[in-house]
Amino acid sequence: MGKAEEITAHIPRLRRYARALTGNRDAADDLVQDTLERAWSRFHLWRHGSDLRAWLFTIMHNLFINHTRTRNRESDFALEEEAFAVPVSPAHDALVELKQLDAALRQLPSEQREVVLLVGLEQMSYESVARVLGIPLGTVMSRLFRGRERLRNLLHGKASVSQLKVVK
Repeated sequence: MGKAEEITAHIPRLRRYARALTGNRDAADDLVQDTLERAWSRFHLWRHGSDLRAWLFTIMHNLFINHTRTRNRESDFALEEEAFAVPVSPAHDALVELKQLDAALRQLPSEQREVVLLVGLEQMSYESVARVLGIPLGTVMSRLFRGRERLRNLLHGKASVSQLKVVK
């Protein structure tokens, strides 16, 4: 399999994750384009035998963080229904649940949202997520636990209560 085939095989997952990150189809397409351009020009840096998907997601994550920093403001986050790639038109109840999940995801801090999306939506292993985000494995597990707990509370109408104590 050639370089082009190896990279293009991951485009659907890159698009789905980009849409979940940006909440906007045009911004997601731009992010995917930037990711592919960077990957293509730096393909010689990828170690053959390592996880290409994780490498591509790392590039995308870094580009997203850089774009967010340069905008110097919090980006609006609204998932498009296509981000979940539901193959059939969902029933009304499922659509309502999807919108509730979207609203709850928007309320998560970006660090937790990224981990929840990579593990839950992209089915990545904790180790792969740690590599993609450049954080320790324990941090992935901690952010995932807190993100899931906060999602659970938000979806069930409970106020999010911090379990952390302030130490002076």
